Amino acid sequence: MDPECQQVLAKVKAACKRRGAVGAKGLGRMFRIYNDDNNKTLNFDEFKTGLENYGCKLTDEEVQMLYDYFNKDGSADGIDFEEFMLAFRKPLEGSRLKVVQQAFKKADKTGDGVLDWKDLKRVYNCREHPKYKNGEWTEKEVFEEFLHNFEPDDKDGKVTQKEFELYYSCLGANIDNDAYFDLMIRNAWKL
Repeated sequence: MDPECQQVLAKVKAACKRRGAVGAKGLGRMFRIYNDDNNKTLNFDEFKTGLENYGCKLTDEEVQMLYDYFNKDGSADGIDFEEFMLAFRKPLEGSRLKVVQQAFKKADKTGDGVLDWKDLKRVYNCREHPKYKNGEWTEKEVFEEFLHNFEPDDKDGKVTQKEFELYYSCLGANIDNDAYFDLMIRNAWKL
């Protein structure tokens, strides 16, 4: 990536960072909304609209530069959504990977390598969730909704370790401090 394109990408990353820990994940959600034809690619208009609505202040030339960079093959379909989002993930390695794997192992009570609502039932108490308290959702619905956060596309209520790690890779992109990331995971999963 040439330095000028890196500067443009840095502007998008800065917009994500302004949104806090869920910034990159929010950008991903934005692009899923603007991917009108659900083909997991973004044409130029979808890409531009998504960036604008997310709060990225880019010129038309900068949007085009970034789009062209990620659409290396010049495909008329546009840029691959996942390829673009990879630019925002901080690879899970070292202590980050270890603590995320510990959290997954703790949550995967059945040891089958997949989290489902029954696994979470053994880890968390959902009785304080507002929709459970008012009778709108069952315990299973609360846990399934929680699991959907970890599933990028196929919302089947089952989260693989890869999906779990990708979620935290994206979330961790906006957290520079490894110790803070570690503490966040430990607190969330009561490690």
